[in-house]
Amino acid sequence: MKEVKSLVARSAFGVCSYLGQKMGLSTDRVRLYFIYASFVTLGSPIIVYLVLAFWLNVKKYIKAGRSMLWS
Repeated sequence: MKEVKSLVARSAFGVCSYLGQKMGLSTDRVRLYFIYASFVTLGSPIIVYLVLAFWLNVKKYIKAGRSMLWS
């Protein structure tokens, strides 16, 4: 069960874990901030979350492409 939870957390909450590591906060705390901010501002942080998720995906593919060129 822990493996499934870990897989879902890595794939679905990659943005929160990335931001948590960069800011030195717990991943759970970052998730709670997104949830609370979504309720208070009627969903606008969800747009920010999706943009960050897209950017992290692009960044991952760029790094993977660079490593292939130098192999």
